[in-house]
Amino acid sequence: MEGGFTDQLRLANYATWDKIINHEWTDRLAFGSLSDSQMSTYLLQDYLFLDAFVVLLSSMISKARCLDDRIPGAQFLGLITSSENTYFVDSLAHYNVAPGATPKPVTQSFIDLMLEASEGTLAECLAVLTVCEWSYCCWGTRVAPNSKVSDQPHFQRWIDLHSGEGFENLVAYLRGLLDKEGEVIGADEKERVGKLFEQAVELEL
Repeated sequence: MEGGFTDQLRLANYATWDKIINHEWTDRLAFGSLSDSQMSTYLLQDYLFLDAFVVLLSSMISKARCLDDRIPGAQFLGLITSSENTYFVDSLAHYNVAPGATPKPVTQSFIDLMLEASEGTLAECLAVLTVCEWSYCCWGTRVAPNSKVSDQPHFQRWIDLHSGEGFENLVAYLRGLLDKEGEVIGADEKERVGKLFEQAVELEL
């Protein structure tokens, strides 16, 4: 995987990528210095992505090239629509915040990007999905060993959802699929994939 298409895409966006995985917000999450208002606002906006993310992931699964390539994605879809959805619902209830806020401009832009990518090719779907999960895995893996929020379950659970062997395997699966697509798609599609990857990285920041 090292030196493959996904590494090339990340390298092309490395300055912004580095800012994402070392963002002050992730450190404050791990050290428990975010206020309830800050955490609930973040989760409320992040939850607004979920429907578009499910559409995108479902589209990727339908476009995958064989059953073996579909199964891990389908398993992840089950996780997203069960335990992760439950996390959002429970956390927002904990903070006495009702779902359904108006998306901020950056949130709406990311929703639009997910839906746009869902209408594209397998590689285009994977470009956005890979940024979403790989960037989260990078910051989650970075902060998890030094987390100080074991007594703040809504903070700790968000870190746990985005770190550990299971999540690392998911990221490897998505990257592996995109790396394989990079070996067979043409120059025009590679350019479209690169633009989608870049847009997703910019919106993650």
